[in-house]
Amino acid sequence: MEEPVLIREIRGLKQDTVILSHNYQRPEIQDIADYIGDSLDLARLTTTLSTKSIVFCGVHFMAESAQILSPQKEILLPRLDAGCPLADMVTPQELREYREKNPDVGIVTYINSSAAVKAESDVCCTSANAVKVVSSIPFKRILFIPDRNLGRFVKKQVRDKEVILFEGYCHVHQNIAPVDILEAKQKHPNAMVMMHPECTEEVLELSDFILSTGGMVRTAKESEHREFIVVTEEGMTYRLKKENPEKVFHSISPLPVCPNMKKTRLKDVLLSLQNRQHRIIVEEDIAKRAKKALDEMLKYV
Repeated sequence: MEEPVLIREIRGLKQDTVILSHNYQRPEIQDIADYIGDSLDLARLTTTLSTKSIVFCGVHFMAESAQILSPQKEILLPRLDAGCPLADMVTPQELREYREKNPDVGIVTYINSSAAVKAESDVCCTSANAVKVVSSIPFKRILFIPDRNLGRFVKKQVRDKEVILFEGYCHVHQNIAPVDILEAKQKHPNAMVMMHPECTEEVLELSDFILSTGGMVRTAKESEHREFIVVTEEGMTYRLKKENPEKVFHSISPLPVCPNMKKTRLKDVLLSLQNRQHRIIVEEDIAKRAKKALDEMLKYV
């Protein structure tokens, strides 16, 4: 089925369904979505929508979070196999064992994690509010999981607490090297460099702005600068170019691509709508405990 036909079919079937897209999704998915955002934007949005159904174009942990925050809604994930290797790097059992040995340590969990892991946590965070969360919660010692690079970035900002890092990482951002940034800066000497805090410490040192993807959207719109090098998953550049046609945005080479974010295609969205398939259901006990951590996160926005 050709793209225009797919789009027409999707629009005809939407009815009381809202399509959400993460910033890293394919261009055609972003174009068909009702709302585009980062993890924090979309998590907050799910609690305010009056619609009965949501098709969540992202990865599994995002759809889980939406279901936990809005249990009365039907949350559909077009590709059930769209996972997150970072989220898989920590298990609930590890956290339970850690808490038994370290009862005085608060557990701050990046939203890029499973519902079962969130359920063992004190509070969740996103890259947009991680510093605020760690600064504000009533613990002097904090285990930050699972992303070590984001945790290290937070640790440098929060000097009055002990931040213990877990050894997880996003492979897309981990594989970005300093040489990739230096080459991009050489090609585009007038461009400002904005990058995601999931990048390594050595890469972050070459940035002008360290931002969540939501922060990149706001900075691109509000900054007086006209040219940017965008250092995160390549789908972000599409949205920035579309919303700011008067400005110039460059990706780095090699392109940072998340295979899981790119799994969702228009045909998957159509099938999700036609068959109401891949509804996300989180076990009640896990959902109840995970919601406490997510609700705490939403206090710090």
